[in-house]
Amino acid sequence: MSLIWTILIGFVAGLVARAIKPGDDSAGFIVTTLIGIAGSLIATYVGQAMGWYTAGQGAGFIASVIGAIVLLFIYQMIKRKA
Repeated sequence: MSLIWTILIGFVAGLVARAIKPGDDSAGFIVTTLIGIAGSLIATYVGQAMGWYTAGQGAGFIASVIGAIVLLFIYQMIKRKA
């Protein structure tokens, strides 16, 4: 069940991250959503590895948004080089 919540929070976090991140973001809705979900999953597992969250506990909304913003910047840098 925690994985489902992580995905739902990641979905919303991706949309919020896209709205917060400055610059022109040409990523579509699906790509932004997938990046948000990945950011949420990464924030969850990094937080668990650092001891911020217990096993089975998902990252919070703010951590998910930060993870999604970082991934959006990485995506944008990779897309520019390609």
